[in-house]
Amino acid sequence: MVDRIADVWGTRTPYARDERWPVRVDQSLAPGVAEDDVDRWVQSACVLCSNGCGCDIAVKDGRMVGVRGRAVDTVNHGRLGPKGLFGSWQGVDNGDRLTRPLVRVDGELVETDWDTAMDRIVGRSRELLSTRGPLSHGFYTTGQLFLEEYYALGIIGKAGIGTPHMDGNTRLCTATAATAMKESFGSDGQPGSYVDIDECDAMFLFGHNMAETQTVLWMRVLDRLAGPNPPRVVCVDPRGTEVARVAEVHLAVRPGTNLALMNGLVRELLHRGWIDERYIADHTLNIDRLRSTVERWTPEAVAETCGVDAEDVRRAAEIFGTSERVLSTVLQGFYQSAQATAASCQVNNLHLLRGMLGKEGSGILQMNGQPTAQNNRECGADGDLPGFRNWENPQHVQELATLWDVDPDIIPHWAPPTHAMQIFRYAEAGSIEFLWISATNPAVSMPQLGRIRRILGSEGLFLVVQDLYLTETARYADVVLPCAAWGEKTGTFTNVNRTVHLSDKAVEPPGEAKSDLDVFLDYSRRMDFRTRSGRPLLDWAGPEDGFRAWQECSRGRPCDYTGISYGRLRGGSGIPWPCNDEHPDGTVRLYPDGDFPTDPDHCESYGHDLLTGAATGPVLYRATVEPGKAWLKSEDYRPPHEEPDDEYPLRYTTGRTVYQFHTRTKTGRSRALDRAAPGAWLEVSVPDARRLGLAEGDVVSVRSRRGHLEVPVRIGDLREGTVFAPFHYGYWDDDGGGRSAGGHHAANELTMTEWDPVSKQPVFKNAAV
Repeated sequence: MVDRIADVWGTRTPYARDERWPVRVDQSLAPGVAEDDVDRWVQSACVLCSNGCGCDIAVKDGRMVGVRGRAVDTVNHGRLGPKGLFGSWQGVDNGDRLTRPLVRVDGELVETDWDTAMDRIVGRSRELLSTRGPLSHGFYTTGQLFLEEYYALGIIGKAGIGTPHMDGNTRLCTATAATAMKESFGSDGQPGSYVDIDECDAMFLFGHNMAETQTVLWMRVLDRLAGPNPPRVVCVDPRGTEVARVAEVHLAVRPGTNLALMNGLVRELLHRGWIDERYIADHTLNIDRLRSTVERWTPEAVAETCGVDAEDVRRAAEIFGTSERVLSTVLQGFYQSAQATAASCQVNNLHLLRGMLGKEGSGILQMNGQPTAQNNRECGADGDLPGFRNWENPQHVQELATLWDVDPDIIPHWAPPTHAMQIFRYAEAGSIEFLWISATNPAVSMPQLGRIRRILGSEGLFLVVQDLYLTETARYADVVLPCAAWGEKTGTFTNVNRTVHLSDKAVEPPGEAKSDLDVFLDYSRRMDFRTRSGRPLLDWAGPEDGFRAWQECSRGRPCDYTGISYGRLRGGSGIPWPCNDEHPDGTVRLYPDGDFPTDPDHCESYGHDLLTGAATGPVLYRATVEPGKAWLKSEDYRPPHEEPDDEYPLRYTTGRTVYQFHTRTKTGRSRALDRAAPGAWLEVSVPDARRLGLAEGDVVSVRSRRGHLEVPVRIGDLREGTVFAPFHYGYWDDDGGGRSAGGHHAANELTMTEWDPVSKQPVFKNAAV
């Protein structure tokens, strides 16, 4: 295998349209370990991006010592990216793992036993429930647990405690993906498939730096580009990424102007007649409103607002409008920007206008950023109701109450679920006094970090953190619970294109660490949560019980898992939902017949106004819907709330690097990945560097109205007037001689407390500095 740090995407295996992507097995073993030394290989899938690559874990003498891609897997055909190769087992097999619970005594965290730690949690929880009620409790989780763990947490929060204050860090990265699909199609769930890369004639990447965020998926694109009849590529990104370098058209828009561009692309399709009139009439609603909304967005108007060439707008529209098969992918450049849901819905509209859904090579992937973000949304740990049920639909609430054998009134449905930004606001105001954070690190990942640190450290907040390491967030906790990592527990998870994988336990967790599922089950038992008939609310013995319970919850819903089992997932590849009697082998693409889950008795949401976020509500929805038809949702462009000015003249945007994942809790402990990207930086355009007198490596101070960074400069290929910083870097490794002790290098020190009105996703991609 070539050096996969220097050569991120490895060797090419070219193939033509409609051919099967060739197999290439990637493998990494610990130094001194040969294949013959491995005691056994344990089936799993990689959890260091949202791609969900099938892999096997090498075990020797009871420890993980390597990983290899699974040749039979439908997702990756044997390949792994650099994070999977060098940050998977290496990121969890470290001497600074948490091995015993910690509790705060006289201001310091000290080791204790599980009974003492859980007694503190349960004691405070019971006290607040009896004196303040369920609204005193909040739960903030992750996109990296297993399905069974999310479902347990969802049941505890909704049927045990009865709090609406539940969300995950998926709010920071994939909330808009879910919301855009609900608004357009009536339900969450990716319409497209990775297989569409093999079959498309054109690819549009909207705010999606696939080359660094989903490296194996990008390998698939590169192999198509290297083969006969390669797809035409269009990239929307203010930076000159690897994606932009291979694109036929690169639209380097000003951050915050995505919706203006999308309105212009839609207008071009309408004006040039590149639409399927019959499909629009038979399968969509709101075409007249859409025409009116986009009418003013000529290519010249787009060029003036977005800072791109009008002819490039025409070329991009021509590629979309005349290609036989188009695949679109969308990610953080759209999701974390101004008017996120409206811009993402316009991607859906492009496909609806051409009738390009459910067909070979013609799909949409509203991408995820994390490996199990899809399960968080499916299972209700993010505040939504499990099984893509509608919190405004009393019948859906009753279905859950019957399934769980609880009073429907305990299940929160009197108001929208509380999103993450509001959960932290309630904690700031003292309304939430008990906050349980699992497997995420908001002290680095949330916007306006100075404020978040003050909230986490506030005296009136009882903070529980469960994680692998003593993260920046865990340092603020009253109780820290050590948890098992990937490879140390069993469970299932679902990737971007709805493919479900099983990850089997390979080794024991270190010390007294427990799986997140065992922690949740223990809490439920100690709280004595019970059903109406007196049975324990969660009587599962382990993860497979949880999976079977989830199957029943998903029955008949868009995300139907009833045809999937642990046995079916072992030995082969993953299976895409829905998988049931009607689709026994799973479902590659959704909506092939143009029939969408918008029926008011079935849909996951009644929709919103894209400008204000105001809910449509069941009465208006029922009066206007034509069941089975998709919605052509649209809204006009408004400038971002914070624009550059004389004091803060540059646009600031954040993102990722290929060598790190989230806040580096795991990848920062991999020697290979840490050497490749050891610290934060600021990327500056060539003209801006010349104007400011900056050279490569100069250390600069970058200031916004909220905070500042002090980091080295990289002179890069991005639009003039825009600067970029990776968000991964916090402060956990600053102590004890760290490279940048006392420095300021967390990108979110500068970002805003602002969010999209519909998805409630924070705006990380636009600030003035």
